[in-house]
Amino acid sequence: MTRIRIPVLLALFLFCAPLWAQPVDIRGVRMWPAPDNTRIVFDLSGAADHRLFTLDNPDRIVIDLKGARLTAALSGLDYGDGVLQGIRSAPRNQNDLRIVLDLKRGVRPKSFALTPMRDYGHRLVIDLFEKESAAAKPARTVESSRRDLVVAIDAGHGGEDPGAIGPRGTREKDVVLAIARILARRVDAEPGMRAVLVRDGDYFVSLRNRVEKARQHKADLFISIHADAFHDRRARGASVYTLSRGGSTSEHARLLAQKENASDLIGGVSLDDKDNLLASVLLDLSQTATLEASADVATRVLGRMQRTAHLHKRQVEKAGFRVLKAPDIPSILVETAFISNPQEEAKLRSASYQAEMAGAILEGVREHFLRNPPPGTLMAERAGRTHTIARGETLSTIAQRYSVSLQTLRSVNGISGDMVQAGAVIRIPGS
Repeated sequence: MTRIRIPVLLALFLFCAPLWAQPVDIRGVRMWPAPDNTRIVFDLSGAADHRLFTLDNPDRIVIDLKGARLTAALSGLDYGDGVLQGIRSAPRNQNDLRIVLDLKRGVRPKSFALTPMRDYGHRLVIDLFEKESAAAKPARTVESSRRDLVVAIDAGHGGEDPGAIGPRGTREKDVVLAIARILARRVDAEPGMRAVLVRDGDYFVSLRNRVEKARQHKADLFISIHADAFHDRRARGASVYTLSRGGSTSEHARLLAQKENASDLIGGVSLDDKDNLLASVLLDLSQTATLEASADVATRVLGRMQRTAHLHKRQVEKAGFRVLKAPDIPSILVETAFISNPQEEAKLRSASYQAEMAGAILEGVREHFLRNPPPGTLMAERAGRTHTIARGETLSTIAQRYSVSLQTLRSVNGISGDMVQAGAVIRIPGS
């Protein structure tokens, strides 16, 4: 038996050796420029060992890949205004490949490999970070005793991670960025409010860095905007979510949180800061005031959205979204519609629906802050006046007297009709 096994094993080894020696192909090269970094992604046919080092005079980065060859075209890449000005390659040691990134200036590089995930195969990710990035600096401290409210608006996914894709090929990352930009413009036009776009282009931002950017700008509220998807194309409607302390309020909320939390695996996150990442996930999230504020904003936004869109759920849902796990910032996640539903995909592509959705979100946010303005803000000054109802007065006459809209007066005071009780005290928002 031993004499038979040895020749058989030898034959198998000789047969498989050519397969083991097959080179890894670089099948595609993509770039994602962001304000403070540039990401280069090499799509590979398999796993490949690599070594990276930097050179100066001129500045460049060298990447050596073992047993690799280039089958993708490097011509036609759009370098734009980023730090990268060219990519070139050449064989090395007969079996290996050397890739050189020519730079406009020195950067801090970071590289890591990603294994296959969903629609992606093996990838080599190269992140080029600016050495002195204005985008990474903390927000300027406001010296005035009255400050603007800061609303961090987070367009989900981006860059390497397209999010959900509709039947017509509509990408979630595109439509939610369009809604986020409209919302940001409207927030900036609101007296006493200022918007910060977490992502203002087609590039990837990790879940942790989305929250960190909100903190850097001392945000008073964090809004993450998404478009839902489900295997049943009949599913439809908009939803609003807050962070759950325990379990999710529905099976759909749990599955949705799993999908959104997997964005880092799809887009690619280096695990060099694993300890810090675990620490951020394990933060104590039981700060009651922040969760209560999140719930109030979510309820008011959902109430406004029902005038614009069909609701998937008529109550605020809860789930364990990592992007909402900032214990010091009230946070909500808005699912604007089901992109997997053909009719709702068409609505998401519509500029009018995008504007209506942004308007509904703003109305809910405004209503929350007029009723709960943070001390020292201009919004607190807007909401600071009060009026004691005299006999025979109506909300209409009071609105005319103070030059405010009847709708805003009702919204701020939580009143549905026009009749009010004599002696009651109501808030008068700024005009």
